[in-house]
Amino acid sequence: MSDHPAPEVSDDVAHHRLVVEQDGAVAELVYQVEGDRLILVHTGVPEALSGRGIGGVLVRAAVDRADRDGVTVVPWCPFARKWLQTHPEVAGTIDIDWASSPDG
Repeated sequence: MSDHPAPEVSDDVAHHRLVVEQDGAVAELVYQVEGDRLILVHTGVPEALSGRGIGGVLVRAAVDRADRDGVTVVPWCPFARKWLQTHPEVAGTIDIDWASSPDG
């Protein structure tokens, strides 16, 4: 059994990020919404929260949002891209634009 409760993710729409706050630290997945695309820009998990799977929780929350909103996920963030590639059971539930990159 874990010493840490399952993290709750909140959507800070004003700052375009999904957030987990735990033990006084904040982890985030920064995103952009462009039309029918949810672009995952950056995942940041502070050292104090590392090793708890919080990055994956944030990516899964983005997938849930994309599914709910009927939009395509664009994983520009290297962590999010790798997480989606290693979790096909989650990635297979939504449309993903693997070809798009921040460089155009």
